[in-house]
Amino acid sequence: MPRTDIKDRQRRCVLPFEALPAEVRLLRRAAVTQLSQWGVPTADDVTQLLVTELATNVIKHVGEGSPATLILEWKRERLRVEMHDKGSSLPSVRTVDCDAECGRGLHMLAAMAVDWGTVVTALGKAVWCEIELGSEAVCLRTERAIDALEGYRERGGSVLHGRCEAVLEESAVELIADLLHWTSTRGLDPDDVLDRAQMHYEAESEAA
Repeated sequence: MPRTDIKDRQRRCVLPFEALPAEVRLLRRAAVTQLSQWGVPTADDVTQLLVTELATNVIKHVGEGSPATLILEWKRERLRVEMHDKGSSLPSVRTVDCDAECGRGLHMLAAMAVDWGTVVTALGKAVWCEIELGSEAVCLRTERAIDALEGYRERGGSVLHGRCEAVLEESAVELIADLLHWTSTRGLDPDDVLDRAQMHYEAESEAA
């Protein structure tokens, strides 16, 4: 997955797929896995609905089996969902019961998203929308932990490869263990370091 500079607090995931009914479920699962990895699972339900609708539109209006790409971008309080395909017809919301690409799905998209739109691309078009995540998804410590785990996993052994929640949990355990070894080699008491970290966590949790 392409990574961006931590300074801009933005993450981007590109998921190419074939527009087939069987692929939609896998695409939803991949999106949920990515959100969990980023630490923003609160957007799971809405994101799954949007991914389903956008992918289904590609199947219906561009063609079953056509190549498409789902892009997820997380920046602070918003999650951006983009669906790129090779279709040339731009959708628009008109009436609820219209038969074209401007059907009920776009009304649902507009209702769930804080903003949405379409754009012509070099290969066709993209339909995008943005979801409001709320302040609970913008914890700086969580963002730093995600970056640390991603970097740590890249340098780890085979046991740390993958994207599932269990792999991330194991990465966290291994990282904490390595940090305790580091504190010991510096002449510090690992138990004391853990106690101080726990105190910081509890104080910030109570203040939140």
